[in-house]
Amino acid sequence: MYEVIVIGGGPSGLMAAASAAEHGAKVLLIDKGNKLGRKLAISGGGRCNVTNRMERKQLIEHIPGNGKFMHSPFATFDNEDIIQFFEGLGIQLKEEDRGRMFPVNDKAQTVVDTLLRRIQDLRVTIWTNAAVKTIDYLDGKVDSVKLMDGQVLKTKSIIVATGGKSVPHTGSTGDGYPWAKKAGHTITELYPTEVPITSDDPFIKKKALQGLSLRDIELSVINPKGKIIKTHEGDMIFTHFGISGPASLRCSQYVVKALKKFDVSSIELRVDLFPGKSEEDLFQELWKSVKAEPKKQLKNVLKVVTQERMLLYLYEHLSIPSEATCANISHEVLRQLAKTLKQFIIHANGTLSIEKAFVTGGGVSVKEIEPKTMHSKKAEGLYFCGEVLDIHGYTGGYNITCAFSTGYTAGKSAAERV
Repeated sequence: MYEVIVIGGGPSGLMAAASAAEHGAKVLLIDKGNKLGRKLAISGGGRCNVTNRMERKQLIEHIPGNGKFMHSPFATFDNEDIIQFFEGLGIQLKEEDRGRMFPVNDKAQTVVDTLLRRIQDLRVTIWTNAAVKTIDYLDGKVDSVKLMDGQVLKTKSIIVATGGKSVPHTGSTGDGYPWAKKAGHTITELYPTEVPITSDDPFIKKKALQGLSLRDIELSVINPKGKIIKTHEGDMIFTHFGISGPASLRCSQYVVKALKKFDVSSIELRVDLFPGKSEEDLFQELWKSVKAEPKKQLKNVLKVVTQERMLLYLYEHLSIPSEATCANISHEVLRQLAKTLKQFIIHANGTLSIEKAFVTGGGVSVKEIEPKTMHSKKAEGLYFCGEVLDIHGYTGGYNITCAFSTGYTAGKSAAERV
Protein backbone atom coordinates (compact mmCIF):
# COMPACT_ATOMS: atom_id res chain seq x y z
CA MET A 1 0.00 0.00 0.00
CA TYR A 2 1.21 3.51 -0.85
CA GLU A 3 1.22 5.88 2.11
CA VAL A 4 0.73 8.98 -0.06
CA ILE A 5 -0.92 9.12 -3.49
CA VAL A 6 -0.42 12.31 -5.50
CA ILE A 7 -2.90 12.88 -8.33
CA GLY A 8 -1.54 15.13 -11.07
CA GLY A 9 1.95 15.49 -12.53
CA GLY A 10 2.11 19.27 -12.99
CA PRO A 11 4.33 21.69 -11.02
CA SER A 12 2.52 21.29 -7.67
CA GLY A 13 2.10 17.51 -8.02
CA LEU A 14 5.75 16.91 -8.92
CA MET A 15 6.89 19.03 -5.98
CA ALA A 16 4.39 17.32 -3.64
CA ALA A 17 5.68 13.88 -4.66
CA ALA A 18 9.32 14.94 -4.18
CA SER A 19 8.57 16.52 -0.79
CA ALA A 20 6.53 13.55 0.52
CA ALA A 21 9.27 11.11 -0.52
CA GLU A 22 12.01 13.35 0.93
CA HIS A 23 10.16 13.23 4.22
CA GLY A 24 10.12 9.44 4.22
CA ALA A 25 6.75 8.42 2.73
CA LYS A 26 6.16 5.66 0.19
CA VAL A 27 4.67 7.67 -2.69
CA LEU A 28 2.69 6.94 -5.85
CA LEU A 29 2.32 9.74 -8.42
CA ILE A 30 -0.46 9.20 -10.95
CA ASP A 31 -1.32 11.25 -14.01
CA LYS A 32 -3.90 10.67 -16.73
CA GLY A 33 -1.54 11.91 -19.46
CA ASN A 34 1.35 10.11 -21.07
CA LYS A 35 3.89 12.73 -20.02
CA LEU A 36 4.57 14.52 -16.71
CA GLY A 37 5.32 18.23 -16.36
CA ARG A 38 3.61 19.36 -19.53
CA LYS A 39 2.52 22.72 -18.13
CA LEU A 40 5.99 23.25 -16.67
CA ALA A 41 7.55 22.56 -20.07
CA ILE A 42 5.59 25.36 -21.76
CA SER A 43 5.71 27.86 -18.88
CA GLY A 44 7.54 31.16 -19.28
CA GLY A 45 7.35 30.83 -23.06
CA GLY A 46 9.19 27.50 -22.92
CA ARG A 47 11.91 28.95 -20.68
CA CYS A 48 10.23 28.12 -17.34
CA ASN A 49 9.96 31.07 -15.00
CA VAL A 50 10.59 28.91 -11.87
CA THR A 51 9.86 31.63 -9.29
CA ASN A 52 10.14 35.33 -8.56
CA ARG A 53 12.78 36.78 -6.25
CA MET A 54 10.68 39.65 -4.84
CA GLU A 55 10.43 40.24 -1.10
CA ARG A 56 7.62 38.20 0.47
CA LYS A 57 5.39 41.24 1.01
CA GLN A 58 5.63 42.17 -2.69
CA LEU A 59 5.25 38.55 -3.69
CA ILE A 60 1.91 38.36 -1.87
CA GLU A 61 0.80 41.67 -3.44
CA HIS A 62 1.29 39.99 -6.85
CA ILE A 63 -1.12 37.18 -5.89
CA PRO A 64 -4.50 38.98 -6.13
CA GLY A 65 -6.41 35.72 -5.65
CA ASN A 66 -6.17 34.95 -1.89
CA GLY A 67 -2.51 35.94 -1.61
CA LYS A 68 -2.75 36.30 2.20
CA PHE A 69 -3.41 32.55 2.45
CA MET A 70 0.14 32.03 1.12
CA HIS A 71 1.83 33.43 4.28
CA SER A 72 1.78 29.94 5.90
CA PRO A 73 2.94 27.83 2.91
CA PHE A 74 5.70 30.42 2.29
CA ALA A 75 6.80 29.99 5.92
CA THR A 76 7.44 26.32 5.06
CA PHE A 77 8.83 26.71 1.52
CA ASP A 78 9.17 30.12 -0.14
CA ASN A 79 10.74 31.57 -3.29
CA GLU A 80 14.27 31.47 -1.82
CA ASP A 81 13.73 27.78 -0.91
CA ILE A 82 12.59 27.11 -4.49
CA ILE A 83 15.80 28.72 -5.80
CA GLN A 84 17.93 26.62 -3.39
CA PHE A 85 15.98 23.48 -4.31
CA PHE A 86 16.72 23.80 -8.05
CA GLU A 87 20.27 25.06 -7.64
CA GLY A 88 20.86 22.13 -5.27
CA LEU A 89 19.82 19.82 -8.10
CA GLY A 90 22.36 21.46 -10.41
CA ILE A 91 20.16 23.94 -12.30
CA GLN A 92 21.80 27.34 -12.46
CA LEU A 93 19.27 30.17 -12.32
CA LYS A 94 19.45 33.81 -13.42
CA GLU A 95 17.39 36.81 -12.40
CA GLU A 96 15.69 38.92 -15.08
CA ASP A 97 13.50 42.04 -14.97
CA ARG A 98 10.92 42.33 -12.17
CA GLY A 99 12.53 39.52 -10.16
CA ARG A 100 11.73 36.69 -12.58
CA MET A 101 13.99 33.65 -12.20
CA PHE A 102 14.87 31.42 -15.18
CA PRO A 103 17.30 28.56 -15.80
CA VAL A 104 20.53 29.97 -17.28
CA ASN A 105 20.08 27.76 -20.38
CA ASP A 106 16.53 29.11 -20.96
CA LYS A 107 15.19 25.56 -21.32
CA ALA A 108 12.07 24.58 -19.39
CA GLN A 109 12.65 20.93 -20.29
CA THR A 110 15.80 20.94 -18.12
CA VAL A 111 13.65 21.87 -15.12
CA VAL A 112 11.14 19.10 -15.91
CA ASP A 113 13.84 16.47 -16.49
CA THR A 114 15.69 17.41 -13.28
CA LEU A 115 12.50 17.26 -11.19
CA LEU A 116 11.60 13.86 -12.67
CA ARG A 117 15.11 12.56 -12.00
CA ARG A 118 14.84 13.75 -8.38
CA ILE A 119 11.50 11.95 -7.97
CA GLN A 120 12.92 8.75 -9.46
CA ASP A 121 15.99 8.99 -7.17
CA LEU A 122 13.59 9.23 -4.22
CA ARG A 123 11.92 5.99 -5.42
CA VAL A 124 8.53 7.54 -6.13
CA THR A 125 6.40 5.14 -8.19
CA ILE A 126 5.08 6.88 -11.31
CA TRP A 127 2.00 5.79 -13.25
CA THR A 128 1.15 7.67 -16.43
CA ASN A 129 -1.96 7.10 -18.60
CA ALA A 130 -3.78 6.37 -15.32
CA ALA A 131 -6.99 8.40 -15.17
CA VAL A 132 -8.70 8.71 -11.80
CA LYS A 133 -12.46 8.14 -11.69
CA THR A 134 -13.06 9.26 -8.11
CA ILE A 135 -11.78 9.40 -4.55
CA ASP A 136 -13.72 7.35 -2.00
CA TYR A 137 -14.11 8.48 1.59
CA LEU A 138 -15.11 6.43 4.64
CA ASP A 139 -16.17 7.88 8.02
CA GLY A 140 -14.79 11.34 7.12
CA LYS A 141 -11.41 9.98 6.02
CA VAL A 142 -9.88 9.22 2.63
CA ASP A 143 -10.15 5.55 1.84
CA SER A 144 -9.04 4.91 -1.73
CA VAL A 145 -8.47 6.20 -5.24
CA LYS A 146 -10.57 4.54 -7.94
CA LEU A 147 -9.11 4.49 -11.45
CA MET A 148 -11.09 4.52 -14.70
CA ASP A 149 -9.83 0.98 -15.45
CA GLY A 150 -11.47 -0.28 -12.23
CA GLN A 151 -8.38 -0.52 -10.05
CA VAL A 152 -8.88 0.54 -6.42
CA LEU A 153 -5.86 1.87 -4.53
CA LYS A 154 -6.18 1.98 -0.74
CA THR A 155 -4.24 4.75 0.99
CA LYS A 156 -4.16 7.02 4.06
CA SER A 157 -3.25 10.27 2.32
CA ILE A 158 -4.23 11.74 -1.04
CA ILE A 159 -2.84 14.96 -2.50
CA VAL A 160 -5.02 16.46 -5.24
CA ALA A 161 -2.83 18.43 -7.66
CA THR A 162 -5.02 18.33 -10.76
CA GLY A 163 -4.77 21.99 -11.78
CA GLY A 164 -7.57 24.30 -12.90
CA LYS A 165 -9.36 24.50 -16.23
CA SER A 166 -6.92 26.63 -18.22
CA VAL A 167 -4.47 25.24 -20.81
CA PRO A 168 -6.51 21.98 -21.03
CA HIS A 169 -4.10 20.32 -23.51
CA THR A 170 -1.68 19.95 -20.58
CA GLY A 171 -4.29 17.90 -18.70
CA SER A 172 -5.95 20.68 -16.65
CA THR A 173 -9.60 19.92 -17.30
CA GLY A 174 -11.08 20.51 -13.86
CA ASP A 175 -10.99 16.84 -12.77
CA GLY A 176 -10.32 17.60 -9.10
CA TYR A 177 -13.42 19.74 -8.44
CA PRO A 178 -15.99 16.89 -8.22
CA TRP A 179 -13.72 14.88 -5.89
CA ALA A 180 -13.41 17.94 -3.63
CA LYS A 181 -17.19 18.49 -3.71
CA LYS A 182 -17.72 14.85 -2.77
CA ALA A 183 -15.72 15.50 0.43
CA GLY A 184 -17.94 18.50 1.19
CA HIS A 185 -15.74 21.27 -0.23
CA THR A 186 -17.03 24.49 -1.78
CA ILE A 187 -15.83 25.27 -5.31
CA THR A 188 -15.86 29.04 -5.79
CA GLU A 189 -16.93 30.31 -9.22
CA LEU A 190 -14.34 29.61 -11.91
CA TYR A 191 -13.29 32.38 -14.28
CA PRO A 192 -10.37 33.09 -16.63
CA THR A 193 -7.44 35.20 -15.35
CA GLU A 194 -4.22 36.20 -17.10
CA VAL A 195 -6.12 36.01 -20.39
CA PRO A 196 -6.27 38.27 -23.47
CA ILE A 197 -9.09 40.87 -23.47
CA THR A 198 -11.67 41.12 -26.26
CA SER A 199 -13.25 44.25 -27.78
CA ASP A 200 -15.84 45.05 -30.44
CA ASP A 201 -14.50 48.56 -31.09
CA PRO A 202 -14.56 49.39 -34.82
CA PHE A 203 -10.76 49.91 -34.97
CA ILE A 204 -10.26 46.42 -33.48
CA LYS A 205 -12.71 44.85 -35.94
CA LYS A 206 -10.99 46.64 -38.83
CA LYS A 207 -7.63 45.38 -37.49
CA ALA A 208 -6.34 48.96 -37.76
CA LEU A 209 -3.70 48.42 -35.07
CA GLN A 210 -3.37 44.62 -35.15
CA GLY A 211 0.16 43.49 -34.24
CA LEU A 212 1.21 46.88 -32.86
CA SER A 213 3.07 46.66 -29.53
CA LEU A 214 3.12 49.49 -27.02
CA ARG A 215 5.94 49.49 -24.46
CA ASP A 216 5.86 50.71 -20.85
CA ILE A 217 2.29 51.94 -20.93
CA GLU A 218 -0.30 52.03 -18.14
CA LEU A 219 -3.59 50.24 -18.68
CA SER A 220 -6.53 51.10 -16.41
CA VAL A 221 -9.87 49.37 -15.95
CA ILE A 222 -12.60 51.99 -15.40
CA ASN A 223 -15.96 51.41 -13.69
CA PRO A 224 -19.21 52.78 -15.19
CA LYS A 225 -18.96 55.86 -12.91
CA GLY A 226 -15.54 56.74 -14.34
CA LYS A 227 -13.51 55.58 -11.31
CA ILE A 228 -10.34 53.52 -11.78
CA ILE A 229 -10.77 49.90 -10.61
CA LYS A 230 -7.18 48.82 -11.32
CA THR A 231 -4.11 50.06 -13.19
CA HIS A 232 -1.21 47.95 -14.42
CA GLU A 233 1.91 49.08 -16.18
CA GLY A 234 3.89 47.12 -18.72
CA ASP A 235 3.65 46.24 -22.39
CA MET A 236 0.58 45.44 -24.48
CA ILE A 237 -0.20 44.41 -28.03
CA PHE A 238 -3.24 44.97 -30.25
CA THR A 239 -4.68 41.74 -31.70
CA HIS A 240 -7.43 40.87 -34.20
CA PHE A 241 -9.87 40.32 -31.30
CA GLY A 242 -8.73 42.95 -28.74
CA ILE A 243 -5.55 43.32 -26.70
CA SER A 244 -2.95 41.03 -25.16
CA GLY A 245 0.51 41.31 -23.58
CA PRO A 246 1.50 41.50 -19.87
CA ALA A 247 -0.47 44.66 -18.89
CA SER A 248 -3.63 43.31 -20.56
CA LEU A 249 -3.31 39.87 -18.95
CA ARG A 250 -2.96 41.44 -15.52
CA CYS A 251 -6.06 43.61 -16.04
CA SER A 252 -8.17 40.76 -17.45
CA GLN A 253 -9.62 39.44 -14.17
CA TYR A 254 -10.79 42.96 -13.29
CA VAL A 255 -12.60 43.19 -16.64
CA VAL A 256 -14.33 39.84 -15.99
CA LYS A 257 -15.40 40.87 -12.49
CA ALA A 258 -16.53 44.39 -13.49
CA LEU A 259 -18.69 43.15 -16.38
CA LYS A 260 -20.42 40.81 -13.94
CA LYS A 261 -20.66 43.20 -10.99
CA PHE A 262 -22.08 46.14 -12.94
CA ASP A 263 -24.07 43.93 -15.36
CA VAL A 264 -22.91 45.88 -18.41
CA SER A 265 -21.99 44.81 -21.94
CA SER A 266 -18.63 46.60 -21.95
CA ILE A 267 -16.10 48.14 -19.58
CA GLU A 268 -13.87 51.06 -20.46
CA LEU A 269 -10.09 50.61 -20.58
CA ARG A 270 -7.72 53.57 -20.75
CA VAL A 271 -4.22 53.33 -22.16
CA ASP A 272 -1.70 55.93 -21.02
CA LEU A 273 1.18 55.89 -23.51
CA PHE A 274 3.24 58.30 -21.39
CA PRO A 275 2.75 57.33 -17.73
CA GLY A 276 5.76 59.38 -16.63
CA LYS A 277 4.43 62.69 -18.04
CA SER A 278 1.41 64.84 -17.30
CA GLU A 279 -0.95 65.76 -20.13
CA GLU A 280 0.22 69.38 -19.87
CA ASP A 281 3.93 68.40 -20.13
CA LEU A 282 3.19 66.24 -23.16
CA PHE A 283 1.25 69.07 -24.80
CA GLN A 284 4.13 71.51 -24.17
CA GLU A 285 6.60 69.04 -25.76
CA LEU A 286 4.39 68.62 -28.83
CA TRP A 287 3.92 72.40 -29.09
CA LYS A 288 7.69 73.03 -28.81
CA SER A 289 8.42 70.48 -31.58
CA VAL A 290 5.78 71.98 -33.87
CA LYS A 291 6.93 75.58 -33.22
CA ALA A 292 10.56 74.67 -34.00
CA GLU A 293 9.72 73.34 -37.50
CA PRO A 294 6.93 75.58 -38.88
CA LYS A 295 7.51 74.68 -42.53
CA LYS A 296 7.55 70.90 -42.13
CA GLN A 297 4.53 68.59 -42.27
CA LEU A 298 3.10 67.65 -38.87
CA LYS A 299 3.47 63.90 -39.47
CA ASN A 300 7.21 64.30 -40.17
CA VAL A 301 7.86 66.42 -37.09
CA LEU A 302 5.94 64.23 -34.62
CA LYS A 303 6.93 60.80 -35.93
CA VAL A 304 9.41 60.32 -33.07
CA VAL A 305 6.72 60.80 -30.38
CA THR A 306 5.49 57.18 -30.46
CA GLN A 307 5.11 54.38 -33.02
CA GLU A 308 4.25 55.83 -36.42
CA ARG A 309 1.36 53.42 -36.92
CA MET A 310 -0.25 54.60 -33.71
CA LEU A 311 0.15 58.26 -34.71
CA LEU A 312 -1.24 57.73 -38.21
CA TYR A 313 -4.28 56.01 -36.69
CA LEU A 314 -4.75 58.88 -34.21
CA TYR A 315 -4.54 61.54 -36.93
CA GLU A 316 -7.30 59.74 -38.80
CA HIS A 317 -9.34 59.05 -35.64
CA LEU A 318 -9.12 62.68 -34.45
CA SER A 319 -9.47 64.14 -37.97
CA ILE A 320 -6.08 65.86 -37.68
CA PRO A 321 -4.65 66.95 -41.07
CA SER A 322 -1.25 65.26 -40.74
CA GLU A 323 -0.11 66.52 -44.16
CA ALA A 324 -0.56 70.12 -42.98
CA THR A 325 2.50 72.22 -42.19
CA CYS A 326 3.21 72.82 -38.51
CA ALA A 327 2.58 76.56 -38.88
CA ASN A 328 -1.09 75.71 -39.57
CA ILE A 329 -1.63 73.45 -36.54
CA SER A 330 -3.60 74.93 -33.66
CA HIS A 331 -3.12 74.59 -29.91
CA GLU A 332 -6.48 72.80 -29.70
CA VAL A 333 -5.39 70.07 -32.14
CA LEU A 334 -2.24 69.36 -30.13
CA ARG A 335 -4.17 69.39 -26.84
CA GLN A 336 -6.55 66.82 -28.29
CA LEU A 337 -3.63 64.67 -29.42
CA ALA A 338 -1.91 64.94 -26.00
CA LYS A 339 -5.15 63.99 -24.24
CA THR A 340 -5.68 60.92 -26.47
CA LEU A 341 -2.07 59.78 -26.00
CA LYS A 342 -2.67 59.96 -22.23
CA GLN A 343 -6.15 58.40 -22.38
CA PHE A 344 -6.60 56.13 -25.38
CA ILE A 345 -9.98 54.44 -24.88
CA ILE A 346 -10.80 50.79 -25.61
CA HIS A 347 -14.13 49.17 -24.73
CA ALA A 348 -13.65 45.64 -23.40
CA ASN A 349 -16.61 43.29 -23.84
CA GLY A 350 -14.97 40.26 -22.21
CA THR A 351 -11.97 37.99 -22.48
CA LEU A 352 -11.05 34.81 -24.29
CA SER A 353 -12.37 31.61 -22.69
CA ILE A 354 -11.05 29.97 -19.52
CA GLU A 355 -9.43 27.30 -21.72
CA LYS A 356 -7.38 30.04 -23.45
CA ALA A 357 -6.38 31.63 -20.12
CA PHE A 358 -2.96 31.11 -18.55
CA VAL A 359 -4.52 30.76 -15.11
CA THR A 360 -7.85 29.71 -13.57
CA GLY A 361 -9.51 32.02 -11.06
CA GLY A 362 -11.67 30.32 -8.43
CA GLY A 363 -11.47 26.71 -7.25
CA VAL A 364 -11.48 24.82 -3.94
CA SER A 365 -12.23 27.43 -1.27
CA VAL A 366 -9.15 28.22 0.81
CA LYS A 367 -11.39 28.83 3.83
CA GLU A 368 -11.72 25.02 4.00
CA ILE A 369 -7.96 24.33 3.86
CA GLU A 370 -5.45 24.46 6.73
CA PRO A 371 -2.80 26.87 5.41
CA LYS A 372 0.08 25.43 7.46
CA THR A 373 -0.42 21.90 6.06
CA MET A 374 -2.69 22.22 2.96
CA HIS A 375 -4.89 19.60 4.69
CA SER A 376 -8.63 19.59 4.05
CA LYS A 377 -10.90 20.70 6.89
CA LYS A 378 -13.57 18.37 5.47
CA ALA A 379 -11.88 14.96 5.15
CA GLU A 380 -8.98 13.44 7.04
CA GLY A 381 -5.97 12.57 4.89
CA LEU A 382 -7.04 14.81 2.00
CA TYR A 383 -4.70 17.56 0.76
CA PHE A 384 -4.87 20.09 -2.07
CA CYS A 385 -2.13 22.08 -3.80
CA GLY A 386 -1.61 24.23 -6.86
CA GLU A 387 -4.19 25.67 -9.21
CA VAL A 388 -7.08 23.43 -8.13
CA LEU A 389 -7.26 25.84 -5.17
CA ASP A 390 -8.85 29.29 -5.29
CA ILE A 391 -5.44 30.99 -5.44
CA HIS A 392 -4.05 32.87 -8.43
CA GLY A 393 -1.25 35.30 -9.15
CA TYR A 394 -0.19 37.47 -12.04
CA THR A 395 2.12 36.08 -14.71
CA GLY A 396 5.79 36.53 -13.84
CA GLY A 397 6.56 33.46 -11.73
CA TYR A 398 3.90 34.03 -9.05
CA ASN A 399 1.57 31.13 -9.90
CA ILE A 400 4.39 28.64 -10.19
CA THR A 401 5.74 29.88 -6.83
CA CYS A 402 2.32 29.15 -5.28
CA ALA A 403 2.26 25.73 -6.96
CA PHE A 404 5.72 24.73 -5.68
CA SER A 405 5.11 26.16 -2.21
CA THR A 406 1.70 24.54 -1.66
CA GLY A 407 2.94 21.31 -3.27
CA TYR A 408 6.00 21.08 -1.03
CA THR A 409 3.91 21.92 2.08
CA ALA A 410 1.25 19.31 1.23
CA GLY A 411 3.88 16.63 0.55
CA LYS A 412 5.75 17.32 3.80
CA SER A 413 2.53 17.35 5.87
CA ALA A 414 1.16 14.17 4.28
CA ALA A 415 4.45 12.31 4.92
CA GLU A 416 4.67 13.50 8.52
CA ARG A 417 1.12 12.32 9.15
CA VAL A 418 1.87 8.76 8.02
